[in-house]
Amino acid sequence: MAKRDIVVIGASAGGVMALRELVSAFPADFQAPVFIIQHVSSTSPSLMPEILSRSGPLKVIHPQDGAPIQAGYIYIAPPDHHMILENDRILVKKGPKENRFRPSIDALFRSAAYTFGSRVIGVVLTGLLNDGTSGMWSIKRLGGIGIVQQPEDAAYPSMPTSVLEYVDVDYVLPLSDIGALICKLTQEQAALTPELTAHELDRLEIEVSVAAQGDAFDMGILTMGELSPLTCPECSGVLVRFDEGRLIRYRCHTGHGYTSDALLSELTESVEASLWKTLRGLEETIILLEQSSEVLSDADDTTIADQFTKKAQETRKLAQAIRKLTYNHEQYSEEDLVEKAREGE
Repeated sequence: MAKRDIVVIGASAGGVMALRELVSAFPADFQAPVFIIQHVSSTSPSLMPEILSRSGPLKVIHPQDGAPIQAGYIYIAPPDHHMILENDRILVKKGPKENRFRPSIDALFRSAAYTFGSRVIGVVLTGLLNDGTSGMWSIKRLGGIGIVQQPEDAAYPSMPTSVLEYVDVDYVLPLSDIGALICKLTQEQAALTPELTAHELDRLEIEVSVAAQGDAFDMGILTMGELSPLTCPECSGVLVRFDEGRLIRYRCHTGHGYTSDALLSELTESVEASLWKTLRGLEETIILLEQSSEVLSDADDTTIADQFTKKAQETRKLAQAIRKLTYNHEQYSEEDLVEKAREGE
């Protein structure tokens, strides 16, 4: 029977400092590979391997696509690429974003669960929103161990809180205790991996393949769940709904994936952008009307000039109303809006 020897870790905001502390707890003879997703800028080179290498004895690298998995290494996803586990290899692919992120914690966790089952130890640390919740659900569904940083111990508690809301994890600990626990767990034998239904296995295989640049449409993603009246904010494609326990997720036929919270956040941004575009159009209309009124007045065509002035005044009132609505919309952060949705406000 295999040991629990696959460690996957997800972090976002506040994660660099948290990861430095965590990897410092791994000894030089640590006998499991560690895979880390840290959300970073997609347009700048990542210094995470250098930063984490200085924090502990293990070698930290950005893996190349197709690299073999080796014990005692820490692999961290390069910017703007998913890191997927497939058999004894690491895939580094630019598949569709999940929850607006690439790399995605969910994509890594889901691939680890599908490939290694109960051998997986999943860890979610500090971060905003809820990347990692669906992936942790898959890890637990396939018999793995779930560890979450105590929300009150996290610099940004949203990610740990989300996991705790939807997934029955095994351990909730302060960061200072997580490294020692991982070392202990990697010495234990893994339980038997639970059997999933054929439908669950098919969907999991498709979703892992999609993150690795597979064709979601050709693989039949639209047949894997309930068709939704909602459309993808990224590409306007049809969204299909999946239920994972109490967690609701969506994926479009081109491959973009969202939890319901992430979809709400994306739609909120879309509404805000639309409001600003509307406001800009109204203000440009006012400018055009007023300029036309001035030209007509200079030409002694006061009747038409007055009509243009009146129309400009009416448009200005509408613009003021839209501006007020836009500012009120911006009063709440994405976190506030998600929390209000959960509370039913």
